Amino acid sequence: MTTAPPIRVAIADDQELMRSALAMVVRSQPDLALVGEAADGAEIVQLCLSHRVDVVLMDVRMPRVDGIEATRRIVSRDTAPKVIVVTTFDLDEYAFAAIRAGASGFLLKDARAEEIVDAIRVVHAGHAVVSPPTTRRLIAHLVTAPATDDGEAQRILEQLTSRERDVLLEVATGASNAEIAQRLFLSEATVKTHVGHVLGKLGLRDRVQAVVLAYETGLVRPGT
Repeated sequence: MTTAPPIRVAIADDQELMRSALAMVVRSQPDLALVGEAADGAEIVQLCLSHRVDVVLMDVRMPRVDGIEATRRIVSRDTAPKVIVVTTFDLDEYAFAAIRAGASGFLLKDARAEEIVDAIRVVHAGHAVVSPPTTRRLIAHLVTAPATDDGEAQRILEQLTSRERDVLLEVATGASNAEIAQRLFLSEATVKTHVGHVLGKLGLRDRVQAVVLAYETGLVRPGT
């Protein structure tokens, strides 16, 4: 039986104590490997260019280049690592900015070690992780925001098959693959395939970005 290679993790935080704590968490797991550490956004961008990294644990407030801009630079590459923003500040502006920049996760620094480890694995597998309170506020913010561009919504729909459109609208409600399968009378495997096609066609990294896109373009509106 072939053993899967470890998930390669890099850490960016301007506080040495926090970097050491996160590094200890990563090193404690046999399926994770620490690639390196950075004290600011510019350093982590360079580290990701010079080493193969699967997942980055990213602080927000850092000197020279902050975590939001560093995330934007890192995920712009075709073979970019996934980014989990880990911050002390449970503020909507950071969560929304991180997700829009391309982060696949948003956690607070008071998260338990097992929560951080689980988040690394989940994000590496292609899913998104956002702390529950932040998720609730994100959805609440999106459903009360006005639609920004009906033309963009139409352009998005034209790229998808009718079934892919149905799946995107279900994803935007926060439904799981199992729930979507039940609602649309499909198998979970088929739903997973459709979700993959939707993300690929629309250039999205994960389901959280699909939710943001669906609400911001008016594909989904409050009460629909």
